Amino acid sequence: MTTDTPITAAPNGTPTEDALPRRFADFATLGEALDYAATGVRGLNFHDARGTLVRPYPFAELREDALAAARRLIAAGVKPEDRIALVAETSAEFAALFFGTVYAGAWPVPLPLPTSFGGRDSYIDQLKVQLGSCDPVMLIYPPELAAMAGEAAAQAGVAGIDWAELSGRDAPDAPLPAADPEAIAYLQYSSGSTRFPHGVAITHRALLNNLAAHSHGMAIQGSDRCVSWLPWYHDMGLVGCFLSPVANQVSTDYLKTEDFARRPLAWLDLISRHQGTTLSYSPTFGYDICARRISSQTRASDRFDLSRWRVAGNGADMIRPDVMQGFVDAFADAGFQASAFLPSYGLAEATLAVSIMPPGEGIRVELVEETELSGGDRDGRRPQRFRAIVNCGKPVRDMRVEIREEDGTPLPERAIGKVWCAGPSVMVGYFRDPAATEACMADGWLDTGDMGYLSDGYLYIVGRAKDMIIVNGRNHWPQDIEWAVEQLPGFKAGDIAAFAITTPGGEETPAVLVQCRSSDEAERLRLRDEIRERVRSVTGMNCVIELIPPRTLPRTSSGKLSRAKARNLYLAGEIKPYDIAA
Repeated sequence: MTTDTPITAAPNGTPTEDALPRRFADFATLGEALDYAATGVRGLNFHDARGTLVRPYPFAELREDALAAARRLIAAGVKPEDRIALVAETSAEFAALFFGTVYAGAWPVPLPLPTSFGGRDSYIDQLKVQLGSCDPVMLIYPPELAAMAGEAAAQAGVAGIDWAELSGRDAPDAPLPAADPEAIAYLQYSSGSTRFPHGVAITHRALLNNLAAHSHGMAIQGSDRCVSWLPWYHDMGLVGCFLSPVANQVSTDYLKTEDFARRPLAWLDLISRHQGTTLSYSPTFGYDICARRISSQTRASDRFDLSRWRVAGNGADMIRPDVMQGFVDAFADAGFQASAFLPSYGLAEATLAVSIMPPGEGIRVELVEETELSGGDRDGRRPQRFRAIVNCGKPVRDMRVEIREEDGTPLPERAIGKVWCAGPSVMVGYFRDPAATEACMADGWLDTGDMGYLSDGYLYIVGRAKDMIIVNGRNHWPQDIEWAVEQLPGFKAGDIAAFAITTPGGEETPAVLVQCRSSDEAERLRLRDEIRERVRSVTGMNCVIELIPPRTLPRTSSGKLSRAKARNLYLAGEIKPYDIAA
């Protein structure tokens, strides 16, 4: 059993401030960005599960190791544009291999670590599918994952090697290829790319443009320092919290994602220890779990000092204003300011950031009547219901955003439709998948797959278009159904998945899967009836309600609920509901 006891070790690591003049990602290539950062004293800092510094890693040392890795790869026969698959552990070894691949002119492809949401076989299958998609010349992995990653490589017909073995090889001198800003820098798989993976191809120019826009949007300062636990196989972790600190020369302290999952408050301990920490990002669930972990009998100020936290970024999933308020309530006495919240919106296909809230404006919401969200006409017999939609900020520098009808017709302000974006940081396309690229891109514009609206230049995100439930011609958002169940005692965000199914009679209807912790059959029956009535009162619909065991709902590699996979598993009989008497 893990506990969230405070970290007491003294902080050390690369300095927060540096005499080197700050450059905001104004480089032609990623390698050039590291070359410049290496002339200063800042760098990356890796901590163990207790938050104790394990390895300070100055950018100068990262560059030296990356150049050696590049020479080893070239000696192994790696050529420009070859793909090198890398299991993305948060470590100095991965950082050096990623940049080493870039220096060698090849394309790094970060792949996920195993998660607690699947077993050995599912992880091997996931890697095998992604290896088949990116067609790499080798897969490099941490030694402790040799059994699983090595098996995946063998099944995919790819050379597998652990990075300890590779680092022991000679690194003979070899000329490095000249880097082209228009060349591909890396391939990024989105968190949901498991069964049908799409490798997002990002050029050096697109990456540096987005990193410069990102730093501009957050108003990066010379005294900023970052703390992160986000995984490096996800765009927010890789681009926002690994590549951005290099390109913008920001010292950063890391906890591994699995260590955060075991001891979430270690994240806040690390922010408190490093008095210069001003930047840290998290999806909504990270703030939620910390607020839940702090004891109501404990004063946060006795343990934490969050007063210098200038940018508390929030992105990667739907932003919940109630959760954000819960975090403020839990940590205000530790100096946390609600104005530090920085909502944002982005996706891997746009490199990362599409919109960012101006620093200091905090969480701002608009109440939108549910019929405006669903596109229907309000039934005058039912009371009005509203959903709080979070302001995700203004388009980042050089990014254009439009809201369009399904047929592509632009919509006016405050009209809900598909979110499209265009700009220098939009992807080249999906690797070796022209059909998928054509399906989401037109004339340089990217269909994000999300629904939202613009108001006074700010972007508001409503939900994923593919998650929308359409019954009798009316649109329903799964988040609204899930939120209704979360209001009942004993349930929380992540316990519920709503999606559409076809009944034996051929009718479309919502199904709601709810993770239930009670083992008493009478209590389960009562809960099912209560949930059914709650959903009916909110939506006006009768839904199929299924209670399922805890930890059953599938997650993406970044920990988000996967409604599409939940639906597929349920229809295939692989999610087995409790058998409850009528």
